[in-house]
Order: sequence, then structure tokens, then C-alpha cells
Amino acid sequence: MTLLRSLALFGAAALLEIGGAWLVWQGVREHRGWAWIGAGVIALGLYGLVATLQPDANFGRILAAYGGVFVAGSLAWGMVVDGFRPDRWDVTGALLCLVGVAVIMYAPRPDA
Repeated sequence: MTLLRSLALFGAAALLEIGGAWLVWQGVREHRGWAWIGAGVIALGLYGLVATLQPDANFGRILAAYGGVFVAGSLAWGMVVDGFRPDRWDVTGALLCLVGVAVIMYAPRPDA
């Protein structure tokens, strides 16, 4: 159950952070206005809250692992929302990042 909760939290955090950054991007770069920027700022704040709900108590570990989720999630977001088509190196890099996430977060530790 803890693993599933952790994975769900990483997914929620990715949606909030990537979505929030995308909303700010749309507000500024695509001239959609302050409402988009404000919604993005709120989503980014909620991302920070969701990250605190991870079962592991180590801030550095959580954020380091989330970095890998962010890499893969950003490519996926670009595919779904912006029509981006990653090349094999994008996919390879994202998979390497996700392996890193698994090692950082879920490797057995003597103190766990």
C-alpha cells in the first residue's frame, strides 16, 4: 500500500507541477493573461504541498526522485498536450531517470 500511495503522490505532484508550469507558460508566452498565470501559481503551490505527503521523511530524497518523475512526465505532457514527439534519446533518458527514481525511493535500506 505504501508503494502505491507513493506512486500516486508522484503522479499527482507531476500533474500539478508540470501543469502549473504549463499554465504559467501559456499565460506569459502565449499571452493568455493573468488568470492562466494565477492558476499556474496555485497549481505549483499545491505541488509543494503534495510532495510533503510522501511516506519517506527525507526532503532531499523525495525531491531528487521527483526530478526523474518530472523528466518523464514533462515528455509525456508534451506528447499529450502539445503534440511533441520524443525521439529515442528522449525516451531512453526518461527511462534512465525512472530507473533512478526506483533506486532512490524504493531500494531496500537497512534503516527502513
